[in-house]
Amino acid sequence: QLVESGGGLVQPGGSVSLSCTATGRTGSSYVMGWFRQAPGKEREFVAAISWSGLNKSYGGSVKGRSTISRNNAKDTVFLQMNSLTFEDTAVYYCAARSGLYYTDQAGDFDSWGQGTQVTVSS
Repeated sequence: QLVESGGGLVQPGGSVSLSCTATGRTGSSYVMGWFRQAPGKEREFVAAISWSGLNKSYGGSVKGRSTISRNNAKDTVFLQMNSLTFEDTAVYYCAARSGLYYTDQAGDFDSWGQGTQVTVSS
């Protein structure tokens, strides 16, 4: 199970910190990622991080202003996003893929959280 937290209302130009804690995966290795979906739009890749944390990738729309990180001891992944715009408004989903195979493709992830809403508004 994946549980996201940290969403909410943010002003344009502001920042948001999201976290996602995985339960039932202690002792296992897995890739984690963030995706988002805005109303009327398709799901979009945001960021992914390998088990070791050495491999990271970002979607084009967030690259340069976002940072993904993880704490394996706490089975938690974090997403820091800065310089938010109205276009960042979406439900943000955490995802996990068992094993060490690194991927940033949504179809490769086997577990998904319920999502947390991020709304950028003045």
